[in-house]
Amino acid sequence: MLTKRLIACLDVRDGRVVKGVNFTGLRDAGDPAELAARYNRDGIDELVVLDISATLEGRRATLATIAAVSRTLFIPLTAGGGIRSLDDARAVVDAGADKIAINSAALSDPSLITALAQLYGSQAVVAAIDARRRGGRFEVLSRSATTHARPDAIEWAKEVETRGAGEILLTSIDADGTRAGFDCELTAAVSAAVNIPVIASGGAGEPAHFAEVFGRGRADAALAASVFHYAERSVGDLKHFLAARGIPMRLSW
Repeated sequence: MLTKRLIACLDVRDGRVVKGVNFTGLRDAGDPAELAARYNRDGIDELVVLDISATLEGRRATLATIAAVSRTLFIPLTAGGGIRSLDDARAVVDAGADKIAINSAALSDPSLITALAQLYGSQAVVAAIDARRRGGRFEVLSRSATTHARPDAIEWAKEVETRGAGEILLTSIDADGTRAGFDCELTAAVSAAVNIPVIASGGAGEPAHFAEVFGRGRADAALAASVFHYAERSVGDLKHFLAARGIPMRLSW
């Protein structure tokens, strides 16, 4: 059985890590490189850096931040934010990223997913999907959750897989920052619809939330920010909590 992954997310704005609730009310959470170094020591499996204002400001992710973070790591690094072209992707990879996360640009031009997969391999292409409940389905939003993009997140997940994405970073806008638990219904629905790994994001607050999303939510990985940034949960303790409940984890001690 493949091990499940714990992933820390650094949402970066103006060179600092920030965190909010439902994509609003941002507050400072620290220096990206310092937090990355701590996670590397603590045994996190992967790290994601998202420049959350890059798309709205019409620029690519801050390369200096990606480079500073990558120098502290011996684990896979995914970077995203404002990646609109192959040149943008090359710059991010050259700065030290192992994987490229694309969201708004893929929605505007889905062929970019295929082009990136052909250039770097599907394993390096992460399709980020921000979804929220709307009636009886989940809709897709773009541009930092400010713009309606697709009526059905499940259908969009199927399409990004077909076009060559090797992984889906699935964020519940409704659950984001609430610490009330992952949206297991959303995660399970997308996981059942595709054959590539799904990373659950949004809502982590307690160890039981991770166990639930790996079980009922069928996630391959779980991403969190606040619970790790403010040192409320030890990565090692969380992994042992999950392993004790029969969830396969990579343990370092």
